[in-house]
Amino acid sequence: MIKVNFIRTNNEKVQVEVPENWTLMEAAKKAEIKEIPADCGGSCSCATCHIYVGNAWVDKLPIKQNSLEQSLLEYEPGYKEGISRLSCQIQLTKELDNLTVSLRDNELL
Repeated sequence: MIKVNFIRTNNEKVQVEVPENWTLMEAAKKAEIKEIPADCGGSCSCATCHIYVGNAWVDKLPIKQNSLEQSLLEYEPGYKEGISRLSCQIQLTKELDNLTVSLRDNELL
């Protein structure tokens, strides 16, 4: 099992454990994270699973951002170059155990 920590803008931490190879978006759905509605279900077409990856984790992600993900994120409110990612594009592996990501401000949704 992989532990994932979601940090809300009020610093509340929500931790969830999911099987290895789930996506970060699937972990958010399991934890009922309302800030990640994931409207497209993980097909990288809506950007409603936008999160912020902490600098300590960016280089540990197994897949770097592709051009489709980048183009979706650049038009999102709250986009932050280098740390904005779509959680549907992050597959959870043992190397990402205890991954901590920040959620967007509810006002941006």
